[in-house]
Amino acid sequence: METVLVTGASGFIGLHCVDQLLSQGYEVRGTVRSLDRKDELETALANRGHNLSKFHLFEADLTCADGWEEAVAGCNYVLHVASPFILGVPKHENDLIKPAVSGVDYVISAAIKHHVSRVVVTSSGASITDTHDGKTHFTEDDWTDTEHPKTTAYYKSKTLAEKHAWKLINAQTGKAKTELSVINPTVVLGPTLTDDIGTSNDFIRQILIGKVPAAANLHFGFVDVRDVAAIHITAMTHKKAAGQRFIANAAEMWLIELTTILNKAGYKKAPLRKMPNWLVKVFGLFDAPTKQISQLLDSERFTPSTKAQTELGWQARNINDSILETAKQIKSFMSVPK
Repeated sequence: METVLVTGASGFIGLHCVDQLLSQGYEVRGTVRSLDRKDELETALANRGHNLSKFHLFEADLTCADGWEEAVAGCNYVLHVASPFILGVPKHENDLIKPAVSGVDYVISAAIKHHVSRVVVTSSGASITDTHDGKTHFTEDDWTDTEHPKTTAYYKSKTLAEKHAWKLINAQTGKAKTELSVINPTVVLGPTLTDDIGTSNDFIRQILIGKVPAAANLHFGFVDVRDVAAIHITAMTHKKAAGQRFIANAAEMWLIELTTILNKAGYKKAPLRKMPNWLVKVFGLFDAPTKQISQLLDSERFTPSTKAQTELGWQARNINDSILETAKQIKSFMSVPK
């Protein structure tokens, strides 16, 4: 059976990729920043009924070359899911950008050296939608403008890392070349496979415990983590995926629509009123993340997954069900009144 490396195997998306790959019979390797989480991950996978003899962990960090070649050597495919994430606004934008780009460099360079058939990189809708040209509908042909003064460090990091991946792949010479496919998910939510709800689901938790008194006029695309893992694995082998990027999105909605879904399901701390734009901007005077997100007020962004659906046959589950399943799991993890 073929061997697949999943970088960031302890992460929200990464562990779901490992779970689905093992279910499909692959030999799976995973990288983590520290092997201290080995027992936690093996317990989570054992609870899913997996044979742990088919899963092996390697220690490797996005900021250091050590460990990557050992992890990659002998693999048929690599899913490069690992990515730096800083909650809030980094003090210096390079705190996000440098490890994102260097991680891509280490992984893809090792993949090319060891003749990996294909690498699938987890990018983001963030590398597509910050064009700053008034556009509201986006496709895989669009790229975030990293030179624009309003583009945030996170959006820059995802865009520059993805562009570096394409640069490395396109610079190959010779007949036997490593292929690349890129997945660009929108906001990822859904059930986790460990007790850590993760940063992606934390905004749902904040809503459930009453930390969000009103819904700002924000519009996002959402997708379930299980569907994101599935499109990675499809892109890994599908002949039409080579050399392509794919938006992974289930549906867009305003934040007030999301909070209303939760409130109607019985989570009464989820707000049913909108927050005035001026108040969001006032909060932004004292809170850097709020200031950044205030740039998106009243901005609709549509990122359909038409290409993934037509070329890969990918389908996303109903995002309303994912929202409620996420809330139910979070409630089971902590004391959340319903």
